Amino acid sequence: MNPVKALTTHGQAIWLDFLARGFIAKGELKALVDSDGVRGVTSNPSIFEKAIGGSNEYDEAVSALLSERDRSASDLYETLAVEDIQRAADALHSVYDDLKGVDGYVSLEVSPYLARDTAGTVAEAQRLWTSVARDNLMVKVPGTPEGVPAIRALIAQGISINVTLLFSQKMYAEVLEAYISGLEEFVAGGGDPRRIASVASFFVSRIDTAVDNQLDGKIIAAGENEKARLEALKGKV
Repeated sequence: MNPVKALTTHGQAIWLDFLARGFIAKGELKALVDSDGVRGVTSNPSIFEKAIGGSNEYDEAVSALLSERDRSASDLYETLAVEDIQRAADALHSVYDDLKGVDGYVSLEVSPYLARDTAGTVAEAQRLWTSVARDNLMVKVPGTPEGVPAIRALIAQGISINVTLLFSQKMYAEVLEAYISGLEEFVAGGGDPRRIASVASFFVSRIDTAVDNQLDGKIIAAGENEKARLEALKGKV
């Protein structure tokens, strides 16, 4: 079995932290879903900035949009991002159906400028959910103090949420309570909890990088035998 796909036998689900228009159009995303067992996709403004600014894949779409009327950079970004997210969601929908909503999601992030704005986060998440119009969408909301009540409100409305920017157990506990409270409110209103999903995203890579930097300092001062042991630890924390 493909070693990446084999991870599913251990209860692991691989999500791809990348998205680009050509990558979807050429069938490369669908191939990873079918052959390698990729079960989800996440995106953010940085990923789209690299995709849009680093290729000519979006030139025709941008020209067409600008020919209709003047548009701001943020309007262009959101329109292009929503289109890509819709196509990615469609490529993953078979996973979503087969696993009955356990996996098969694609994530789209609310504007980082709204990280300290609860009402603004709720409004933008609602708009993105409506614009994408795919049941296997997760809207990414930051796990900030202002984001926590937004998460509760959005879950209560039946919107699946990917909570980002989690760096502590305290904030995770607050997010967990917000999710449960929102779910209870949704069910009390007659909603089916099986159609809501949520994930908590911890930036393990940030911790890994910080630990590797500390290991580099120790390696410089270590003896030969100790250096080999420390080198073997890099990238594994």
